[in-house]
Amino acid sequence: MAAQRSPAEIRSSIEANRRELAVSVERLRGEVTRITDWRAHVERHRPEIVAGAAVLGLIVGARMLRRRRRRD
Repeated sequence: MAAQRSPAEIRSSIEANRRELAVSVERLRGEVTRITDWRAHVERHRPEIVAGAAVLGLIVGARMLRRRRRRD
């Protein structure tokens, strides 16, 4: 059987858990903010994004030319 805790010990434990939870929530909030910051992602990965956009532009342009040539 578990040892009985006094009401003061229980209250103290609850308060400690609340403080830990508050810290965890703040950390999580900061992490979510950092992860969902699309501007920072764009800034960090600008060369990759530009290269990807260029490749996509070439693919779309080539398909458009192919369709235009088929019509003529």
